[in-house]
Amino acid sequence: MEGSGSGQQTVKQLEDCSVSNALGTWVFSIVGALVAIPVGIKRKSLAPLVFFGTTGTMLDIIMGISACEREHAERQMKLMEAQNLRTDGEAQILTTDGEGQH
Repeated sequence: MEGSGSGQQTVKQLEDCSVSNALGTWVFSIVGALVAIPVGIKRKSLAPLVFFGTTGTMLDIIMGISACEREHAERQMKLMEAQNLRTDGEAQILTTDGEGQH
């Protein structure tokens, strides 16, 4: 059961991170709108606004999710390193104890 709870907590952290990063990045959306407005006025069409606005928003979301995945991978590597160090330390203690008994 602990593993399942831990897995759900990890998924929840990723969801929270993804949402906060996706909402926190707005640069590409603004740039898309700033490019689209003059192009749309020149062409007398809303198509550039739709295209550049949507593309900018998609880039913001993708950048946020990528940052989140990178943070998650770094966190997992640190946990694995800590686990390996703990396992190595336990193995050394067992080896030392085993030598003393002979």
